[in-house]
Amino acid sequence: MFAALYGELVPHDWRGPEPEGDAYSLFHQRSIAMGWLDDRSAGGGFEDRMLRAPGLWGMNDAGWNHPLAAAGAGLISWFQVEASVVADDRPLPVQPFLRCAEDATARAGTPNLSAVQVLLPVQGLDPATRAPYAPVPAMQTKEWFAECAPEARTSVEVSVNSGRDPSVPAVAQRLTDHLGHLSQDVFVCASYDVGRPETVLAPLFDDSFWNGPPLHGVTLRGELSEWSLDAIGWLSEVIADSSAHLGVRSPLLLTLTRSPRQR
Repeated sequence: MFAALYGELVPHDWRGPEPEGDAYSLFHQRSIAMGWLDDRSAGGGFEDRMLRAPGLWGMNDAGWNHPLAAAGAGLISWFQVEASVVADDRPLPVQPFLRCAEDATARAGTPNLSAVQVLLPVQGLDPATRAPYAPVPAMQTKEWFAECAPEARTSVEVSVNSGRDPSVPAVAQRLTDHLGHLSQDVFVCASYDVGRPETVLAPLFDDSFWNGPPLHGVTLRGELSEWSLDAIGWLSEVIADSSAHLGVRSPLLLTLTRSPRQR
């Protein structure tokens, strides 16, 4: 999984204009503190590794800047992890992943997000192994967003891209129908367009990393219960399982952008 946060970062008063802490170390420490880091891939013998608690991901890389970031794009921070095997009744851990990314970023300053891009390894999800009571596991936590203030609802655009694989445009109508039939209002889709909008941010990784370039996609337009990484992570989990249910077997690049009038 890969996440890139875009917008503005207001440095804390006691810090200089540039982040001083190491984004990798901050994310790593937060992952350990929350019990989210899968450290069984670390050194030691087989028995030692088996005694370590399983987590949600293994660390890979992170940073404040990136050589592939477009000038003026407003990159704040980025994080890359290797997701552990997902239990049959649990979603991809995008919500905790973004929570950890936000916590690490907040050590450098206060972020004002305008866009979030996430790479989802949907190819690792098998709908046939999903528990009968949780075909879309993230739906079990939808009530967390039921208490969001009505004025927190935010207009967003959600670009879902399957790279060179044309599977996402092929299931665009079925995907929006599926989201509408899930009995949730965390994200209410009002319309969609097939194709890759020119405004989508270029990913911060090589095409070979995920089956790119981002040629085939759909843009969903609607309202999110709140503009937060919690809600964005939840929606990403739902889209991942919903897409897998519809036969998508490619990594998905999601780019969520807040409506300009609400920034």
